[in-house]
Amino acid sequence: MSDLRDRQLAQLAGPFSRPALVVVDVQRDFADPDRLGAYGLTDAALATLDRTVTRIAELVDAARAAEVPVVWVELGSDPARPWRSSNWLREGDYDAPMSPDEPCRIGTPGAEWYQMQPEEGESRVVKRGYSGFLGTDLDARLRAAGHDWLTVVGLTSECCVYATAQDAVQLDWPVVVPQDTTTAYDHHVNAAALFQLGLNVAVLSDADEVVELWKKAAR
Repeated sequence: MSDLRDRQLAQLAGPFSRPALVVVDVQRDFADPDRLGAYGLTDAALATLDRTVTRIAELVDAARAAEVPVVWVELGSDPARPWRSSNWLREGDYDAPMSPDEPCRIGTPGAEWYQMQPEEGESRVVKRGYSGFLGTDLDARLRAAGHDWLTVVGLTSECCVYATAQDAVQLDWPVVVPQDTTTAYDHHVNAAALFQLGLNVAVLSDADEVVELWKKAAR
């Protein structure tokens, strides 16, 4: 471990540390293999996705055991308020109505959490785009609860996890991203995303190390 990384993690493990776990978009339209046919995932990518979702669920359980608050950030696509720039980028038509195939349409099965669920009293934030901070009160909620650093996990590494973690660090949050709790639908895309996260946004870690940081903070 480098001297810099030692110093970074030591600050997060102090006796007055107040961490939070932010779980991003582990919803059926992004995580359920039965709903991912259009993405063309290989068998290897599906296996990696399954391991990642399992690891995220384990980290959620560990957070609850350590009394670390879990904050759930979920995409809610609203047909009454289509994301027009996304329509333009993907389909070339800025004024098109929201497609029936839009992921995580509000009120549909695809928007449901997959293999994990928020518990009563845990904070939930519905977002319209990539970042959990854009157009939401996530930053205000975290500050009001007294948190001082974040672990960001979820799907997918190059998109909503990256956007959420990047906005977090720009809003002055120290961010840790466990590499085993996020992935993309392609190995090379995930590797590039993790490289970029580690370069400019977050300290890269793994779930076991994060749990140890939480335990030190609790002591």
